[in-house]
Amino acid sequence: MQTALLLHNIRSAHNVGSIFRTADAAGVCAVYLTGFTPTPMDRFGRAQKEIAKTALGAEHTIPWEYAATPTSFIKRLKEEGWRIVGVEQDSRAIDYRTLTLDRPTLFILGNEVTGISPSLRKQCDTLVEIPMHGKKESLNVGVAAGVVLFSSLQPLN
Repeated sequence: MQTALLLHNIRSAHNVGSIFRTADAAGVCAVYLTGFTPTPMDRFGRAQKEIAKTALGAEHTIPWEYAATPTSFIKRLKEEGWRIVGVEQDSRAIDYRTLTLDRPTLFILGNEVTGISPSLRKQCDTLVEIPMHGKKESLNVGVAAGVVLFSSLQPLN
């Protein structure tokens, strides 16, 4: 089953690089970057050193696109039959372990502090969350990406 990621307003280039590396390991087909999320190449066509440092080349193996807002990516993928899943703590969110992937899925990850905005949550078909058992309320966005991506993998044949 195809999976892709949309990273909206991620502030840390190190987190973006880490997510690229994890996405490559999990077989993600594309990464969409929106808002102020740093991109692997700056506006002058130079490599972003902080992303390259943590991505270890995955920024070259995973196709990526940038847009100022996520709406065009979401609209296009919905029209192609993709399921849009926001990874966010929310009263409507289900446990990520109960998500069944029955069609291509786009996972949306948001800002390290504020998460996914309410307006972006409304564009999602489903919201999933990772239950927290300790005193902290959330995981690092890169770690959350890994948890959700690897739980969605189909067994290798």
